Amino acid sequence: MSDTATAAPSRARTPEGTRRRRRGGPPGEPRAVGWLYVLPALLVYAAFLLYPLLRAVQISLYDWNGNTLATWAGLDNYVEVVGDPALRASFGHALVLIAFYALLPLVVGLVLAAVLGRAKVRGLGFFRTVVFLPQVVAMVVIAVAWRRMYAPDGSINDLLSAIGLDALTRGWLGDYTAALPAVGLIGTWFEIGLVTVLLLAGMGKIPTELYEAARLDGAGAVREFFVVTLPALRGEIAVALTLTVIAALRTFDLVYVTTRGGPGTSTSVPSYEVYNRAFQQGRVGSAAAIAVVLTVIIFAISFGITRIAERDR
Repeated sequence: MSDTATAAPSRARTPEGTRRRRRGGPPGEPRAVGWLYVLPALLVYAAFLLYPLLRAVQISLYDWNGNTLATWAGLDNYVEVVGDPALRASFGHALVLIAFYALLPLVVGLVLAAVLGRAKVRGLGFFRTVVFLPQVVAMVVIAVAWRRMYAPDGSINDLLSAIGLDALTRGWLGDYTAALPAVGLIGTWFEIGLVTVLLLAGMGKIPTELYEAARLDGAGAVREFFVVTLPALRGEIAVALTLTVIAALRTFDLVYVTTRGGPGTSTSVPSYEVYNRAFQQGRVGSAAAIAVVLTVIIFAISFGITRIAERDR
């Protein structure tokens, strides 16, 4: 009797017993079945993202104008990205745009979200819709509208003249000093709504007990914000920074419509250089190398933001 009892568990531990349990186990066993569920998405991802990316890496190793036979260039295109002052300047302009696309909207969005969340404004849903509205308008439309506002006879100069600041009027998009900040402010206006809505959604998930405990400890509105609200919004801040930084680094349509990289090259950015070199100069290999470097930078910054956010939790 005891021998039979001890033999049963040993048989259950055999590979045959394990396979029998798997066949009668929960859905999704064995793990190969799980891969079948995600296979369609993986195929689409590989076809529309991984393959074009690998193809761009391949093209970046050649000197090619898009029509004739390509010649091997090795890493020469990447050396040009590092050594060409104009290309280095375009990456510098993209970093400047991060301040306008990501940092300024984050600061303004935090202030707006904190005020709106604390004041319990009536019609908050309508306000969210209005603030978020730029996100649903095509960037080309926004760029055309702001280009008209920035014109020498546009509404911005008219407003400055009306309040007695005629000395500040200028052709904003044609000024070497003012063109890049002018383009960046369009990005600030565009991204504030997205950041504010994300932060308001995050504030709505903060337990009210935390605020009540802070008030019992004598915390005012400012201290309450820094002690309770800001730490609870780390995840939303990371998402907002990731989205806005990516938007800043890959911006093309805004620059193309407003300045075409000018005056001179004062507003040129990597995405515009990709277009310019591939379709205007016929240097497809160089354009692919710029695109690959830009992709690596975007991935590195996004990965860094995500890691920092996860570490601080």
